[in-house]
Amino acid sequence: MAEELGKEVPKLLVSSDTIDEVKQSASLCLLRLYRTSPSSVPVGEWASRVIHLLNDQHMGVVTAATSLIHDLVQANPEDFKGCISLAVSRLSRIVTSSYTDFQDYTYYFVPAPWLSVKLLRLLQCFGPPDDPAVRGRLNECMETILNKAQEPPKSKKVQHSNSKNAVLFEAISLIIHHDSEPNLLVRACNQLGQFLQHRETNLRYLALESMCLLASSEFSREAVKKHQETVVTALKTERDVSVRQRAVDLLYAMCDKTNAEEIVAEMLNYLESADYSIREEMVLKVAILAEKFAVDYTWYVDTILNLIRIAGDYVSEEVWYRVIQIVINRDDVQGYAAKTCFEALQAPACHENMVKVGGYILGEFGNLIAGDPRSSPSVQFELLHSKFHLCSAPTRGLLLSTYIKFINLFPEIKHIIQDVLQTDNQLRNADAELQQRAVEYLQLSNRTSTEVLATVLEEMPPFPERESSLLAKLKKKKPLGFQEEEKTKSKAMPGVSINNVGGESSTDDPTPQMQQPPLPTAPPASIDLLGLDSQPASLNAAPTTNNSSLLVDMFGSPPSAPASVSLGDPNTLSPGAEENFNKFICKNNGVLFENELLQIGVKSEYRMNLGRIGLFFGNKTSYQFTDFSTVVSCPNDLRSKIAVQSDDVGGTIDCGAQVQQMINVECIEDFSDAPRISISFMYGGSKQFVNLKAPVMVSKFFQPAEMNSADFFSRWKQLNIPSQEAQNIFKAALPMDRQANNAKLIGFGMGLLENVDPNPDNFVCSGILKTRELQIGCLMRLEPNAQAQVSGTFENIFLLKGYLCYASPFLLRDQNLSLNRRSILNS
Repeated sequence: MAEELGKEVPKLLVSSDTIDEVKQSASLCLLRLYRTSPSSVPVGEWASRVIHLLNDQHMGVVTAATSLIHDLVQANPEDFKGCISLAVSRLSRIVTSSYTDFQDYTYYFVPAPWLSVKLLRLLQCFGPPDDPAVRGRLNECMETILNKAQEPPKSKKVQHSNSKNAVLFEAISLIIHHDSEPNLLVRACNQLGQFLQHRETNLRYLALESMCLLASSEFSREAVKKHQETVVTALKTERDVSVRQRAVDLLYAMCDKTNAEEIVAEMLNYLESADYSIREEMVLKVAILAEKFAVDYTWYVDTILNLIRIAGDYVSEEVWYRVIQIVINRDDVQGYAAKTCFEALQAPACHENMVKVGGYILGEFGNLIAGDPRSSPSVQFELLHSKFHLCSAPTRGLLLSTYIKFINLFPEIKHIIQDVLQTDNQLRNADAELQQRAVEYLQLSNRTSTEVLATVLEEMPPFPERESSLLAKLKKKKPLGFQEEEKTKSKAMPGVSINNVGGESSTDDPTPQMQQPPLPTAPPASIDLLGLDSQPASLNAAPTTNNSSLLVDMFGSPPSAPASVSLGDPNTLSPGAEENFNKFICKNNGVLFENELLQIGVKSEYRMNLGRIGLFFGNKTSYQFTDFSTVVSCPNDLRSKIAVQSDDVGGTIDCGAQVQQMINVECIEDFSDAPRISISFMYGGSKQFVNLKAPVMVSKFFQPAEMNSADFFSRWKQLNIPSQEAQNIFKAALPMDRQANNAKLIGFGMGLLENVDPNPDNFVCSGILKTRELQIGCLMRLEPNAQAQVSGTFENIFLLKGYLCYASPFLLRDQNLSLNRRSILNS
């Protein structure tokens, strides 16, 4: 039917005998046919005649024909160039007329707004008109539209402002598209600047979005920069996250060497409170701007390290690889980078990416700061090694490479490093890569001469110039619409790219295989598809029957392992589910489950009473998973205590691929159980089931609280009701390493208070649990008992106190933390 109609309808459309109503209907019919089946509407002789419908006296015919021509132009722009002058002529008649001239087509005092918008969109399919007269007339239309925007509104109705602004924004889009009239571009920028402080959220959003495009034009860039302060204010005060995201985009677009430091500082400040969904993109933008506009590379190093400190979980490998490349390629910044990394590593809890950067740079240039007693070789080694047991396997492998570099740089500490390399923890490590490194590095240090060792471990050469991967990664993070926006920018400003640093561009990986061993690679049977390795055994919590012994599990002896459960059982927790769940007491990222078929990684973040969890399902096999589904549910008694929302995952996972699922969690009141994740899929013709506990526990909603010794013990003594305190005495599974325990307690979410307890061996913490309606907190003391030391371990006394007081600004309440003690959650 479409083929038959496609031949007959055009005849009605261009016939002089056809009445206006039929022409209008024919245009709309032909448009629908063309959109449904383009091949059924062959563009023939009628195409050159249909453009003359733009001059028709009947406005309904013109409106319908404009929509049809707009779609036809997309496929054959050259065949319809003749419509430019007709469209400009018709647009001119509309914008220069009074609303009384179009009685039937005036909408709230705006003449023919729908037709005006359609004509402006049609003209955006072409470049600026070649005919000077047509171009001049089009510019007059644009100026008239901009002038009308400054006039007082003729009506207070929202329909009037909406229709008027629709025409204005489409005209600004045409001005930006042509990018040829400096005066119009500047006027458009000034008009958009007025909308930045408008009370309507939609107008602020559209103004920011359009100004992002204006910032790419050489004619309007300076005009856009004048609104920097207003955009920064929007970034700080806007309630709508989508508007804040556009403000970030505009700051990124308007940045140049004159304002780079200010804009990067503002983006870093906002990053600390930014919405989770845009943090990774913001990190990439800050890294790109810092590199592109860096004049002083000490500022660049400071910026990237600060970026890792603020948002380490969102700093991709490309970012920290790049800072290493720049430091290696620039002699003038190497000493400063080594000093800055050394200082950053001294923080009680620093992100693993900071350990990676610090380990790499100190391994190359630690000798430049070794003259200072505060950063002597032994101090550098002890600082790095104190982070070793908290890191994942790939980072440990990098640190082992740093240790062997230290043997070359600092022969005086060779025996200390060799002692570490030859411990059973290294030589008999369960990870084959780490074991191999320890063995080979130990033999290399024992059997080779000083000259051979210096040759093998010489300083890294400058990296070769390659195309930067940061911009490509940033484009992948953008929605499709904004990828189109980037294409528009690239047309307006060809050749824009990240400035080379010292004649070098970024590469995919700064670790050459010949100079420094590659990061650990698991055998095919246990490939880490997600890049998420589990924490070392010293951090792994023991399996428990409930969630009531979180902190004790970190320090105490593990109970017996759970009974083996078949993977095919849909109603029972999978093997190791409890143990893997407890691993997340002190961390937010890692592997939740792994077997020979499937790996499940977790990346999560919590703020106040809200949490966002990303689950990454990786197919480790060479066959596709089908009928893949996940169900996140809460036990009956948990449904009223936390709110859980999850998105859908696709029904299939290809071999070697992964899919992501996001889960949003809100803490309504304190809880002790955890949501369940039920996963099912078809593999090899049989149904597979995996049942896990979601790594959501009440401690994730703790916020650290600061107080001095007097305040702490004053509150501690006030809590003397039995229901407000709890105590547990247990044997430590490991020696009480203070740094390791500090890291565990900080990872638990409470604030570690230094110099509060009179006994320096004790650990003191305070925190506030954030729920939807209440702020609930906890005071804690952990007292190692050296007198009860048995076989190298200590007896520990674990004390909790809490209270709930409506009038107090610091609300404290205990969390279920051990099995054999009084619970005060319901007090």
